[in-house]
Amino acid sequence: MRLLAIDPGLKVTGYACLEAAGSARDAVSIVEAGCFRFKAGASIADRLLELDRDLAELLERTRPDAASVEALFSHTAHPRAAIVMAHARGVILLRLREAGLTPIELPPKTVKKALTGSGSAGKAQIQRAVQAELKLAEPPEPHDIADAMAIGLAGLWRSAPGATVG
Repeated sequence: MRLLAIDPGLKVTGYACLEAAGSARDAVSIVEAGCFRFKAGASIADRLLELDRDLAELLERTRPDAASVEALFSHTAHPRAAIVMAHARGVILLRLREAGLTPIELPPKTVKKALTGSGSAGKAQIQRAVQAELKLAEPPEPHDIADAMAIGLAGLWRSAPGATVG
């Protein structure tokens, strides 16, 4: 199975296309991973348009069978961040559905717990867990790519027969 995972944002959106050659955890390979960076001075509408175009090209290039996306979350100290993220998620979810995919939406705590055993793991912990899981020489940088890889791994594990990922 080939799965496209997305860590949404309007400054940076991380993505990772992973392929599982079976149900074994060690059979996962990276097809492509990266991030879309948006101009800080651009309007939200312009960033959303750019995100849509970038994602359409990515879907054409990678041709995934499935998708996973970070679910919406908010911090009471930063409610605006959730609103901005919701805009990006809306474009992402629409583009994925238009491509015939039904995205698996995974809350950050679920992804963190699946990778590290703790729902409150930090960015560095996630990077190291992804490095170990995918047998990478170095932790993925920037963290947006590592987060997308983690979302992808959790999505693959959730899709596997007998899955237990929350």
